[in-house]
Amino acid sequence: MAGAEEDGPGADATSALGALLGYRAYARRWVFLLVLSLLNFSNATLWLSFAPVADTIAHHFFLSTKQINWLSLIYLVVSIPSGVVAIWVLDSVGLRWATIVCAWLNLAGSVFRTLPFLFIEIQDPFPFLMGGQSLCALAQTLVIFSPAKLAALWFPEHQRATANMIGTMSNPLGILVANLLSPALVKREEDIPMMLGIYIIPAGLACLLAIACLWESVPPSPPSAGAAHSTSEKFLDGLKLLLRNRAYIILAVCFGGGIGIFSSFSVLLEQVLCVKGYSNEFAGLCGALFIGFGVLGALVLSLYVDRTKHFTEAVKIGFCLTSMVCVAFALVSQLQGQTFALAALCSLMGFFGFSVAPIAMELAVECSFPVGEGAAAGLVIVLGQAEGVLVMVLLTGLTTRRAEPSVSTCQDGQGPLDWMVSMLLMAGLCTLFSCFLVFFFHTRYRRRQAEANESHSIQEDTSPEAADHAPCPAAAP
Repeated sequence: MAGAEEDGPGADATSALGALLGYRAYARRWVFLLVLSLLNFSNATLWLSFAPVADTIAHHFFLSTKQINWLSLIYLVVSIPSGVVAIWVLDSVGLRWATIVCAWLNLAGSVFRTLPFLFIEIQDPFPFLMGGQSLCALAQTLVIFSPAKLAALWFPEHQRATANMIGTMSNPLGILVANLLSPALVKREEDIPMMLGIYIIPAGLACLLAIACLWESVPPSPPSAGAAHSTSEKFLDGLKLLLRNRAYIILAVCFGGGIGIFSSFSVLLEQVLCVKGYSNEFAGLCGALFIGFGVLGALVLSLYVDRTKHFTEAVKIGFCLTSMVCVAFALVSQLQGQTFALAALCSLMGFFGFSVAPIAMELAVECSFPVGEGAAAGLVIVLGQAEGVLVMVLLTGLTTRRAEPSVSTCQDGQGPLDWMVSMLLMAGLCTLFSCFLVFFFHTRYRRRQAEANESHSIQEDTSPEAADHAPCPAAAP
């Protein structure tokens, strides 16, 4: 296990060695991170903009809640085939062009789904809504894989986990805003076009900044030894190495399962809570607490891991604590009048669960080096999206209509659903993935080991002992 990173003289020595090797961190890396974060934020708001007001939209357009769920589920479905292409684009075409194409797709999708309301009122806007969401889903496969790539190419070793955290957590931050903003905007069915229009603003700003501010995929000089050897494996060769890497496969399956569970939880939260009499505003608050505490946990954990490099321990402990909270939520969500308990459980689930996401992405890169960061992080996300589709189909398929009178506040007009079996299944899957990860995942940090070996080699070449053995220059006559 790698030890804690040194401060003070040790850090100065590392910086001096980096300068000797020609490594340099450029200030414009923060601009790239800002653009990528804003794009990730916007894409997430577009993904979940319908879920917090699913019953209102279903009632307005005479749609079923399953059709509304597909406006979110399409993100997961589209990302499975397009994710492999996105991995190739990131590792072969470059981060700059991937980000610009992503920004245009994201903006086009946000505009396309508003077209029926901008020009003419039509009876069935669902194809436009689905078409716009599909374009945004294509954008997601490019932007959601990028934080690990950006952190590896542009940031020095002691900032990689933090940079990855900022880029990765901008996505759940967008989910948080959507959970709060959509219920606040849609008080009546006539407010739906206004909501769709407002979500265009961050998409347009992200597109403008991507075009104006991004000029290169990689810096002129790498910031670390890992960056100097980044993407050393060809695309197909890298995928073959990943499929033969036992530790990586275990991490991808377990963390991908976590992604699937959390995606389903975010989409279905309002539908689960309204059955027991909780309002859309309260469901939005729970979703916001879920994300807000997740971002806070990710910040704390990323700063800790940047210093200690305890990637594996952080991920395993985070998974176990998340499973415990998930079991508690599955039980409490079936009770009425438990607002405080539900808010606390959603906060804890986000704090423990979301906080491990950027660390797990860094761990995926560490255990698969020298495979490109786009492939290492991207394959995890693709697998997570595939598992998310299966989890959501299972959770919604196991629900049944309630015949008895209910305190339900759901407004889809089709009668309340019974989510008990679905919630217990969600908790069981979360526990299963956590146990499998704890018992079977073990790895060495390949990227850090390669960087340490190179640094050690350079130090030996420049040590005083080496200088003593160097040939003496000829004496002047």
